[in-house]
Amino acid sequence: MNLHEFYLGESFDAYKYFGAHTEAGGGVTFRTIAPNAERVSVICEATYWSETPMNLETNGGVYNCYIPDAKPGQMYKYRIYIKDSNVPYIDHCDPYGFCMELRPGNASIIRDISGYSWGDAQWMAERGNHFRKPVNIYEVHLGSWMKNSNDENGWYRYEEIAPKLIEYVKKQGFNYIEFMPLSEHPADCSWGYQNTGFFSPTSRYGDAEGLMKMVDMLHQSGIGVIMDYVPVHFAVDGYGLAKYDGTYFYEYPDKETTQSEWGSCNFNHSRGEVCSFLSSCANFWLTEFHFDGIRMDAVSRLIYWYGDKNAGVNINSLGFLKRMNRTLHQLHPSAMLIAEDSSDYDGVTRPVDFGGLGFDYKWDMGWMNDTLNYFRANPSSRTDIYHMLTFSMMYYHNERYLLPLSHDENVHGKATILQKMYGEYEQKFPQARALYMYMYLHPGKKLMFMGSEFGQLREWTEEQEQDHDIRKYPLHDSFGNYMEKLCKIYLNEKAIYGGDYTPEGFRWIDCHQEEKCIYAFERRYDGESIIAVFHFADVATENFRFTIPYQRITPLLHSDWEEWSGTVKKNTDQISGIETENGFEYEIEMPPFCGIIFKAEK
Repeated sequence: MNLHEFYLGESFDAYKYFGAHTEAGGGVTFRTIAPNAERVSVICEATYWSETPMNLETNGGVYNCYIPDAKPGQMYKYRIYIKDSNVPYIDHCDPYGFCMELRPGNASIIRDISGYSWGDAQWMAERGNHFRKPVNIYEVHLGSWMKNSNDENGWYRYEEIAPKLIEYVKKQGFNYIEFMPLSEHPADCSWGYQNTGFFSPTSRYGDAEGLMKMVDMLHQSGIGVIMDYVPVHFAVDGYGLAKYDGTYFYEYPDKETTQSEWGSCNFNHSRGEVCSFLSSCANFWLTEFHFDGIRMDAVSRLIYWYGDKNAGVNINSLGFLKRMNRTLHQLHPSAMLIAEDSSDYDGVTRPVDFGGLGFDYKWDMGWMNDTLNYFRANPSSRTDIYHMLTFSMMYYHNERYLLPLSHDENVHGKATILQKMYGEYEQKFPQARALYMYMYLHPGKKLMFMGSEFGQLREWTEEQEQDHDIRKYPLHDSFGNYMEKLCKIYLNEKAIYGGDYTPEGFRWIDCHQEEKCIYAFERRYDGESIIAVFHFADVATENFRFTIPYQRITPLLHSDWEEWSGTVKKNTDQISGIETENGFEYEIEMPPFCGIIFKAEK
């Protein structure tokens, strides 16, 4: 690591220098940065928790020491003595540590992460060009997707749960898994979004080698892996980053900007050491664990002060994002950088060299809110809000959008996606089937939270596993089968995903059926065409006519076929249009709350 680059905020390999590193001849070298400390020591198991003073290495506050008897698997902490304080010292975990104790313990653990032998070379070589490929993401909280009855906490180890995930997601038609944060965190209820160990895979599910093995197994099965990463804030626990050297080092110095809306500490991106810490963390997960992408949480809080556009742009955070994204793309050109951004800031997915922030994808929160509000509405009022669903088509190619129906839409009194549908129990299912077809035919990559694929009704909590057994009920089982079919059509039809970010990839056929709540559009790419027609009213429409330049169309999927617990007998016979001066006219019947996908032929 270049120390000059580190202080400028331009280092991406700081984890190779700081932290606890085993030496070839035995023993461990410890190194931390605490520029305002009075002095620093290591306390660890190797010395029976007695102090080993660290040497001040630089004027910038870097301390180091070598302990010959230390070895992997042993616990350690940094004892940081504080100047001018009633509390003489605080014991901290290692900000760059590769492992930590399970909560409520808070010691770091020495780990050598260099020994794993990867078997995913083919996947890593072929994973690029994702813009033109289908990206169907299954968002997972690892501790509650499925519980282990043989573990007191109900957790599977990384390598134990991998085969179960592989079998499940491949059957359901997902080709990526996005894990909610797997870095160490003290409170289960934070879901990993308030970290203490930014470089430590959470010990809830095993160790670093187990996580590597899980990623490797997923790759070898053709499944990409994305991890949530939190560059905005961190946990307030005194043994973590908060007031690390007795001063506001990682966080802002004034109370107004130190505290986040979640009660955590905001990172101070005006410090080069902090920027290098965070950039190195992102690179660490992509390099050492072969993640295929990182989804950055709460990006709007980096763009604007407090996430508030009226408070102005945060120049330091924007500079950090641009530097980090540009270099990560240079280091990992085939990896995905995804922004969870609720703002309307322009250029989030534009390259940094062209004035943007350099992300590959941006969550389309506007689409999510408009769509869910539409389906919450009484069908009788949908004529008045008809264009709530057409609005996103006006801007879909301005950024590279990803359509999320994430964990945030399934918790905290918001109800699950299925529960959000208007009406009583049985009325919700046809609407949800139509909603998801609309989502999968809409331009943009896809993300669905676990449980949504079989219509979970109970809001998610980290304490319970998903209600997999709900599929014993026919409506949920047929819903799960429908989602499997829909996902696989998405993966196999390049007209649906290939032109996601070009104006040519989408064309309205009819978006002026306000009274009938009917929408029809075409997706096309590389000479192939898919026609989608939707009906979101609660009264059937007979003889809906539309004209397209294709002589024949074949139904691929109807959301109201009987096999999905619908009302229409399955029919996949090819249909021929009646030739007119404007093309070929088709006439179809549309039951309430349905969508139909057709494959078109000249």
